[in-house]
Amino acid sequence: MFNYIVCYLSYMQGMTFKKDSSAGYLANHMARLFAAGLHRRIRPLGLSPGVFPALIALWAKEGQTQKDLVKLLDIEQATLANTLARMERDGLIVRRASEEDGRVHEIFLTDRARALEGAAVGEAMAQNAEALAGFSKAETEQFLDFMRRAISAMQEAE
Repeated sequence: MFNYIVCYLSYMQGMTFKKDSSAGYLANHMARLFAAGLHRRIRPLGLSPGVFPALIALWAKEGQTQKDLVKLLDIEQATLANTLARMERDGLIVRRASEEDGRVHEIFLTDRARALEGAAVGEAMAQNAEALAGFSKAETEQFLDFMRRAISAMQEAE
């Protein structure tokens, strides 16, 4: 969808759209390829790319609330609610009422999810290595810096 919007906006501005010169197109294409590669790698573990960001956040710190995760992951509340429902259904998380405020639920990993951490993170690292295989260490650092700066610029513009 994003690619079509970029194409349309370029057309409306009287510009000739060249996808190989469009940061938006290239970032979107790379993200789709990365997600497909990650999915191929973690599917045998019973995981999907959609649950991976929440798992990473919970592997780092269990007991976070849905509100905490929405902010941390920078995703829509409804998207996260659906993701957490799938994770609960699949036996990856449990929700418990907070001891401090019973209206709030904290999210904890199951033993199954904890056991998947090493393999899942290993597969994500392998996907990163595959994506960056043609880069030197200096190029990788520069590329990652450029990506962080682009993300920051767009977040500041919101």
